[in-house]
Amino acid sequence: MAAGTKTGGRTKGTPNRLTKEIRAVLKDVIGQQLESMPDILETLQPKEKLEFIIKLMPYVLPKVETVKMNDGEGLNFDW
Repeated sequence: MAAGTKTGGRTKGTPNRLTKEIRAVLKDVIGQQLESMPDILETLQPKEKLEFIIKLMPYVLPKVETVKMNDGEGLNFDW
């Protein structure tokens, strides 16, 4: 057998059973909490509310990349 060869176990890419179960439980917990989220947000101070929303943004909105213009590129505003 070659060095580093793995025998038995899961095939590559197959999720761990425990990880799969934990994700299912967390999905249920989060789903239940989503219903009460407006009430929870109302109890927070403005700064706490903003921090909470900022932490959730990456899961809702796509990440935006900065666009840079190279020297020599022209601008065309003909719409």
